[in-house]
Amino acid sequence: MDTLLLSHFTVTSCIGRGLNQTLTAIRQQRSGLAPCTFDTVDLPIFIGEVNGVDATQIVPELAAFDCRNNRLAQLGLEQDGFAEAVTAAIGKYGAERVGVFIGTSTSGILQTELAYRRRDLVTGALPADFHYGTTQNTFSVADFTRHYFGLTGPAVAVSSACSSSAKVFSSARRMMEAGLIDAAVVGGVDTLCLTTLYGFNSLGLLSTQACRPFDTQRDGISIGEAAAFALLERTPEHLASDAVLLLGIGESSDAYHMSSPHPEGLGARMAMQGALKMANLNPAEIDYINLHGTATQSNDLAESKAVTAVFGNSTPCSSSKGATGHTLGAAGGVEAVICALALQHGLMPGGLNTSEIDPALGLNYLLDNREQPVSRALSNSFGFGGTNCSLIFGRAN
Repeated sequence: MDTLLLSHFTVTSCIGRGLNQTLTAIRQQRSGLAPCTFDTVDLPIFIGEVNGVDATQIVPELAAFDCRNNRLAQLGLEQDGFAEAVTAAIGKYGAERVGVFIGTSTSGILQTELAYRRRDLVTGALPADFHYGTTQNTFSVADFTRHYFGLTGPAVAVSSACSSSAKVFSSARRMMEAGLIDAAVVGGVDTLCLTTLYGFNSLGLLSTQACRPFDTQRDGISIGEAAAFALLERTPEHLASDAVLLLGIGESSDAYHMSSPHPEGLGARMAMQGALKMANLNPAEIDYINLHGTATQSNDLAESKAVTAVFGNSTPCSSSKGATGHTLGAAGGVEAVICALALQHGLMPGGLNTSEIDPALGLNYLLDNREQPVSRALSNSFGFGGTNCSLIFGRAN
């Protein structure tokens, strides 16, 4: 199948709503991470919270979907004219020919946490106004997006931990290649909840300061939340000079350990090699790599081994998680959009919060922004259980 066009895309995270705010934050090297004041959480950690999510009101006809995750999804869909672009695509292809593929890890589990606080003290029953199917259910955000646009084609939720919203690009591509759909809304949405924050804390993976990817003293992740979306269409004959194309996808599942990466980065290496093969590119033809870069000792080490095995140590790279935090199931989508911005604006983002690059990792890791043309960028997303996905994006001209 030929390359696919990202005809429209948008991102909302703790560094901004929409592309303009996000690009400004990247140019200013401004992080959105701050000490945690979320809900009742009592942990000395930093998080990336999106302002205004609680104030967002779900459209009345979809009130049954009301939860933090779907509110953030709606907030994201309303940025950068994205909803209007999808509506135009529906007019062009038909509601049954536009698919929905959304990645998430915990979906609307916060709604369940809130419901448990209101259980019947005698029976333990959850409150009658709690709707599992349209809130916590992993499919909820894909179903919400489908209903939001009135789509009747395939709708899929991908929940493969931190690779979720990278793998949606592959799911959509396969359905387009099979001729089942003509366009696809792809993306990822994940929101803060107590399950995630206390769960990662119990694993000893959270830092007490803003995360420092690839730093000598890195000591853990900072959890963030975000919504990122792209509209995928077949590549037309005539393209704008700054059009962004999906060139290659690589997936692997090394299944080395439930929560730790293969120590030599085997699955990560296979995913990157697969993406290069699909794109028919050599490693030297990649201008920039957006690393998974979670800022844990083992993850950054394993990814570095994989990257140097494939690319050597000269390709400029960085992790954007020092700015946005690790947005889990939304991370692949967020970082895909950051790569798209890098391609369009000739801007390789510097990694934030890192002061001393770990020399043992052997990467050409950027601490400051680098402004130069970017023709092709690779984005890595690796999840628990060894589920890995690498995406390659390219500028049309």
